[in-house]
Amino acid sequence: MSEAAENRGLRILVVDDEDIVRESLTEWLRDDGHQVSAAPSARDALRLVAEQEFDVALVDIKMPRTDGLELQARLKEKAPNLSVIIMTAYASVESAVRALKGGAYDYVVKPFDPDELSHLLRRTQEHRSLRTENMRLKQSLEASGEAREFIGVSTAAERVRERIDTVASTECTVLVQGESGTGKELVAQAVHRRSSRRYNPLVVVHCGALAEGVLESELFGHEKGAFTGARYHHKGKFEQADGGTVFLDEIGDISPQVQVELLRVLEEKAVVRVGGRQTIPVDFRIIAATNQDLEACVRAGTFREDLFWRINVVSIWIPPIRERIPDIPVLANHFLERFCRNMSKKPKTIGADAMEALLACPWPGNVRQLKNAIESAVVLGKDNVIGVGDLPDWVVATADRVRPRTLADIESSHVRRILDEVGGNVTEAARILGVDRGTLYNKIKKFGIPRSADDS
Repeated sequence: MSEAAENRGLRILVVDDEDIVRESLTEWLRDDGHQVSAAPSARDALRLVAEQEFDVALVDIKMPRTDGLELQARLKEKAPNLSVIIMTAYASVESAVRALKGGAYDYVVKPFDPDELSHLLRRTQEHRSLRTENMRLKQSLEASGEAREFIGVSTAAERVRERIDTVASTECTVLVQGESGTGKELVAQAVHRRSSRRYNPLVVVHCGALAEGVLESELFGHEKGAFTGARYHHKGKFEQADGGTVFLDEIGDISPQVQVELLRVLEEKAVVRVGGRQTIPVDFRIIAATNQDLEACVRAGTFREDLFWRINVVSIWIPPIRERIPDIPVLANHFLERFCRNMSKKPKTIGADAMEALLACPWPGNVRQLKNAIESAVVLGKDNVIGVGDLPDWVVATADRVRPRTLADIESSHVRRILDEVGGNVTEAARILGVDRGTLYNKIKKFGIPRSADDS
């Protein structure tokens, strides 16, 4: 068997009533470096599980008295962390799929291909490692009570957090919209982390980065021999996310053919692997994200209207950072603290000249671009205070082009910013600015600031 180094260390229980199968499997697996025990019946298997701990059980689906499906359920009762792989003949693949629905990790078809079995065990080992890491993170989060948040002090940022809290406890599909770099994946993580699925996987699919054929295989999986190079059957992202959440990033980039398949999967909550015929039920929640105007794409005929309404149950809009000016200092200091800590550097602060440049920059790349600028400043900065000279040249150059030059420019910019922060509420804006409503109305007229429907 190949890839032995990848598979070492698993404690495997082989359960099959045929002597030749037990003996050959035991020999193959031990040659691969595993610890192997074998049982000819369900009763012997349950006895062994009661006496010692196993990582994986290879269980034949057809056995006298107690068959593999019943044994699988009883094994799960005794050893909840045990990964069960069902062994099946071609005639009983449908039964193996029922076993997957009952909690089996996967199935392997007789007669065995040693390389395929080795590959399957390697994936099982990776899955167990991920599950262990998820439990560690769960314990860490519960112990610290801390988690990554959508950071900001602006009214817009608070609205995003409120929407996250509202939708997280539901099972509804969520569409996150915003320009590139605004933090759409961070929002998806926050929704998943607050949901009842938080201890199950959050599987991320970057739809725009994959060609149509590759994306189809990644999403739905494929069977062995489905296409050239498909040496093994492969679980897709939906199967990997069973019990958890699938985050489809840049969903607007998927092709019309994949849109059709995706709509079917969302409606049926089941997948058919590429090259396969069996329908595999999967339990998942969808969070999708896009930087495109999907309604415009629907009108243009590049995005299916039925799929749009299927994913747009609840929408979360993330405004660009140029519309969240009060959040820039908060985010900049957050990134500064993180990079100083990660690079083992002494704590730094951001000087007034540097902060002025950061506030004046329009940030076409949004939060991602701001993060990169702060990382660069931490790397290049020699002093404990980040100065304007430590920032990337493009930040300073861009800020100089848009920075207000007169007192009237500065006043107009500040009034606009406060009005935006309070959603156009003139009374609240006047209170923050320290002027009466009449004075503020005069300034709005003077600077030609559009009146909002929310004025009060």
